[in-house]
Amino acid sequence: MRTVDWVNGAVEIIDQTVLPAQERRLRLSSVDEVVDAIARLAVRGAPAIGVAGALGVALAARSLVDADALADAVHRLETARPTAVNLARGVRLAAAAIPEGPEAVLAAALALRDAEIASAEGMARLGADLITELCGERPRLLTHCNTGGLATVTGGTALGVVAELHRRGRLGGVIASETRPLLQGARLTAWELGRLGIPYRVAVDGAGPFLMARGEVDAVIVGADRVCANGDVVNKIGTYAHALGAQAAGIPFVVVAPESTVDEQTASGAAVPIEDRAADEVLAWRGVPIAPEDADAVNPAFDVTPNALVTALVTDREVRRAAPR
Repeated sequence: MRTVDWVNGAVEIIDQTVLPAQERRLRLSSVDEVVDAIARLAVRGAPAIGVAGALGVALAARSLVDADALADAVHRLETARPTAVNLARGVRLAAAAIPEGPEAVLAAALALRDAEIASAEGMARLGADLITELCGERPRLLTHCNTGGLATVTGGTALGVVAELHRRGRLGGVIASETRPLLQGARLTAWELGRLGIPYRVAVDGAGPFLMARGEVDAVIVGADRVCANGDVVNKIGTYAHALGAQAAGIPFVVVAPESTVDEQTASGAAVPIEDRAADEVLAWRGVPIAPEDADAVNPAFDVTPNALVTALVTDREVRRAAPR
């Protein structure tokens, strides 16, 4: 099962907005449809939207002859969501092949897809080795948001490490933080863990630090939407609180992300544009209000975890440990 792929001249994705109630694939045949799918989180996760954006450029190169129209399509794809570095990178990688023709653009996009698939295997292996080293046999892990195959193409980042530990018979347990306001942990991570046959528990976001404090978690393992040059980690809102909880409990806080998510051009998290999403995501659930009619909301989709709170970054190539303090 691939989260995003190229099938018979169109982009196909798993519609993550209807999981876990429905398992539905969407066929996206235009740039507008790809931009909409990214913006409304039908496809989400930094590596996955990078691939979706690149494949969107392939659609544009096949359907648009006018140079200005093609440039506009590339811009709309690149800016569909501002925070994850993979989207802009994927779009630019595919767009660089435009002078060579539509088939070259598609080849570049498919190469990115294949690279993300391969990177998941490296992250799983290196991450499982590291967690075993840090925590011993059968660690109990807490993860946040969704970092499995749904967030990549196959395999995953942090959840790929969880799955690898399970395959090795070395996983003591996993808690999926629910991830308000759109419940990517409760809806998506729980769905993936169930499909993998991994026992799990779901916890409300605010319970994480307390569960760590009372000794129910041996390490926190998360993904990232961008890792800055200084090691700051931009990830789903709520990550920072879990990092603070891990520091207070004296347990490792490990970030797992492919090299494509490492952004050496951005000095620190302070320079990253943080996406603010609609108030309705906080004030209602699937169209049903959960707050007073006149309520307003603040809804940052991501937060920044300072590098000082990160024990190690695992990529598909290496483990980058924090400097001793």
